[in-house]
Parts: sequence; C-alpha cells; structure tokens
Amino acid sequence: MPGQRMLARVALGLAASAATAVFATIGTASATVEVTKLTQAQAASQLSAAGVTHSSSGGCTDRYNSTCTSYEQINQSTVSGVITLKRASGCAINITGGTETGHASGTYSHWNGYKVDISHNSCIDAYVKNSFGYAGLRGDGYPQWKAASGNLYCDEGNHWDITYYTCGC
Repeated sequence: MPGQRMLARVALGLAASAATAVFATIGTASATVEVTKLTQAQAASQLSAAGVTHSSSGGCTDRYNSTCTSYEQINQSTVSGVITLKRASGCAINITGGTETGHASGTYSHWNGYKVDISHNSCIDAYVKNSFGYAGLRGDGYPQWKAASGNLYCDEGNHWDITYYTCGC
C-alpha cells in the first residue's frame, strides 16, 4: 500500500506538470494567433466614420458573392490599418475588395480578413511609393512595397492589394 501511494503521488505530480506545460504552450500559441473579427456593420461603421469609402461592381456586401465588397469577418487590425493609412497619408481611400469570395486563398488572405483592395489615385500611389521600401516583385510579377510595420502594399495594376499583418501602415 505505501508503495502504491507513492506511485500515485508521483503520477499525480507528473500529470500536474504535464497539464501546466500544455496550458503554457496553448496559452502562448493562442496569444500570437488571436484576432478580433468584425461584422459587416461594425467594420463599415468604423471605416465610414474615418472617411473611408467603398465600392463594388455588384453594389452589394454579400461575402459569398464575388461581385460584392464585403467586410464580414475582417480583422480589427485590418480595419485599423486602413484607418491609419488614411490618416497618415491624408489621401482618399476607397475599398474595392474585402473578405468576399473570389480572391486567392492562404493564411493571410482576403477571406481570412487580412487583406483589402483599394483604388489607385495619385495621392495614395505617391504616398506608398515614397513612404515604404520597395520589396521587389511578388511571385506573380507585381511590384510590392513594405512598411516598417511589415504590412505589404502590392500594385496589381488596377488597384492596391494590401496585406495587414499589424494595424500600423
């Protein structure tokens, strides 16, 4: 019996240590990947209040329709990043692509809330090219500029495709 109690205590001690280690690992991992997702109404309200406009070829906001411009499930950091860009540049910002279907997939994708497309205009074009470092050509041949924050601005010809890793420009 005393030997069994000792084994039980050792087993309990090991189980407690393992539980602590797993919790610490899970806690650390979740802290690095946790993002706040917004509804269409929440994102639209914040962006509109900051003077950011939007347009879509379909005149709609349905996430499951590729002719719409949707903000549904966009990351708060992406919305904050667009607002930061607007304020820092002083330029008009018009979002033409959000979280709707029809964009390329991947972790840092439109669908997952990390990207927006914005219209070209002379103000924003000059701001991006003069404020951020040229980062070479993307795999598909389009030129990119990288902000100090790590966010990427890719000139896809008829619009800017922006990946927001953080809420800064």
